[in-house]
Amino acid sequence: MYHEKQSKQLCLLHSLNNLYQKEVFQQKVLDGICSVLSPDTFFSPHRSILGLGNYDVNVMMKAVQVMGHEAVWFDKRLHPSVLVLKHVVGIILNMTTSSYIPPFHRKHWIAIREVGGKFYNFDSKLKGPIEIGDESHLKSFLVEKLKTNEVEMFIVVEEDTHKSGSWKNS
Repeated sequence: MYHEKQSKQLCLLHSLNNLYQKEVFQQKVLDGICSVLSPDTFFSPHRSILGLGNYDVNVMMKAVQVMGHEAVWFDKRLHPSVLVLKHVVGIILNMTTSSYIPPFHRKHWIAIREVGGKFYNFDSKLKGPIEIGDESHLKSFLVEKLKTNEVEMFIVVEEDTHKSGSWKNS
């Protein structure tokens, strides 16, 4: 399994590459997306002023579109049991984490996807992917994560799946 570990503030870069199970994106590509999103600004509002990463949701959504997919925000009022996982490429979570300087908090991106019939947590802060288990274990994992306001979830799907809405049960 392909797994990139955390470097600088590039967790979005790592989560995207972990989601696609190969190095698809590099920092210069995500920085280029920032420039496209805000072409007339010297300091992009979509990343860290220092240029170390810390990309926002707009960069994630555009990067996924580059791959021919869509990132669909998951409404936490729904239960993860509505997911039709056979139509899902993967899941990206954006989580608030503590900072070294209280009371500031940082955002951290992680990818979850299926490999060989099991779902894995590809958090770049981990030494390697952690097995979550089968579909029922994944849904229980997601229920726990979504209990807090500190987590946002995005479902990565094919464009056609997004248009038809077939990633979820009605």
